[in-house]
Amino acid sequence: MDLFSRSWTALRAAVADLSDEDFSRPSGCRGWLVRDLVCHLVIDAQDVLITLATPADGEPTRDALTYWEISDTPPTGDDPLDALTVRLAAAYGEPHLLKFHLEDVGSAAGRAAALADPGLRVGTRDEVLTVDDYLSTYVMEWTLHHLDLIADLPDAAPPPSKGLARSREMLERIAGSAFPSSFSDRDALLVGTGRRPPTDAERAELGEAASRFPLYLG
Repeated sequence: MDLFSRSWTALRAAVADLSDEDFSRPSGCRGWLVRDLVCHLVIDAQDVLITLATPADGEPTRDALTYWEISDTPPTGDDPLDALTVRLAAAYGEPHLLKFHLEDVGSAAGRAAALADPGLRVGTRDEVLTVDDYLSTYVMEWTLHHLDLIADLPDAAPPPSKGLARSREMLERIAGSAFPSSFSDRDALLVGTGRRPPTDAERAELGEAASRFPLYLG
């Protein structure tokens, strides 16, 4: 729960620090500008609120690791929901409106998460998870999207170090293979999720594990 809060607070602060010009920069998400990514974060915050208000019966069907749908191919940006996000982002017109909406909905999502019972079972995507597992998936989501947000902003503050380390651990467990210790947590996540290709030296260090990456999480 603490990592969720730290990761989400840091991501919202990074958005708050963006200049109007930054919203037109490319993000780390294929086909999306920074403004499109921020609009996606608004939708994510709404999903957190909806899921935490959707108690479920029965045993959990997924956990923080099995929640993800894994693909061998990268997103193209042509998915109808991705395209809708781009149109929604453009409809805001002014960056300050996107900032306001994210902070308004995002702070509510943060409060709801802090108040939620970790052992409660909730429903999302036709699956059942505990609140603890559900919020753990969002540590990964917030961390990766924080990296996406600052992909073209080298001076921006990075995600919290504990969120990076936890997300790396989760990715390695999902893949069933660890990155060499020479990889920073940030580089492990970028290479492991296909956000950048490994260098020749990194590929050599990965050895047989290179065949397990990248994993495209959805």
